[in-house]
Formats: sequence, C-alpha cells, structure tokens
Amino acid sequence: MHLAYPAVLSALLFCTGLYGVLARRNAILVLMSVELMLNAVNLNLVAFDVWLSRAARETLHSGQALTLFTIAIAAAEIGIGLAIVLAVYRNRGTSDIDKLRDTAEGPETRGPGTEGPGSSAAEKAEATA
Repeated sequence: MHLAYPAVLSALLFCTGLYGVLARRNAILVLMSVELMLNAVNLNLVAFDVWLSRAARETLHSGQALTLFTIAIAAAEIGIGLAIVLAVYRNRGTSDIDKLRDTAEGPETRGPGTEGPGSSAAEKAEATA
C-alpha cells in the first residue's frame, strides 16, 4: 500500500477532529474530537514507521512504540477529562462550554450596598458606616 492513502485518511480524521473542537459546545464532544485528532496522529506514526522500515534492514519500530505511548496518554487524558466534566455537570447542571465560561467569570462589579453570597461581615459593616 502506498503511503498517500493512510496520510490522506489521517489528514481527514485530523480535520474532522479540529472542526469538532472548534465548532462544538458540549465538553464531551470536544473530548471526543481531541481523541479523534490523537488517533489521526497515531495512524500517521504507524504508517510512516511501516514505510521507513521497508527501507532499513534493522528497525526499532519507534513509530509503533510511540503510538502505544500516545494511546496510554490518551486513555489517561480521557479518564481525567471525563471525571472533570462529570464533576462540573453535577455542580453547574450543564456541560455547555460557553455557559461554563460565563459562570466562571462571575459578576463584573459589585457596589458597596450589594449583598451576595460572598459578602463578609466586615464588608457589610463598612458599607453601613
């Protein structure tokens, strides 16, 4: 098989994953798109390793070893990422990235007479004095 076939397939997978990262608002779909991009890189690593191993007699298959390392890192990343997304969903009730960004910023300015959950007793006493 020629090297162009897996390279084109890898480019299509990577572009699909990039589109998913840029266009999606759901955090789980963004994580899936990142995994798609990592799989495209893994396909390239294996394809180039096979292509280069035909040229050299003694090969170390470093592309395949690096692919296994990347798969292990991706599995850890998706496990931690899903745990974070589930914790945020339990606390905030949504996994929409835009809404999470808006709630993380909080109120822009609070006047001295405004009381909120973060107002301390010292701030209240200072506002009344």
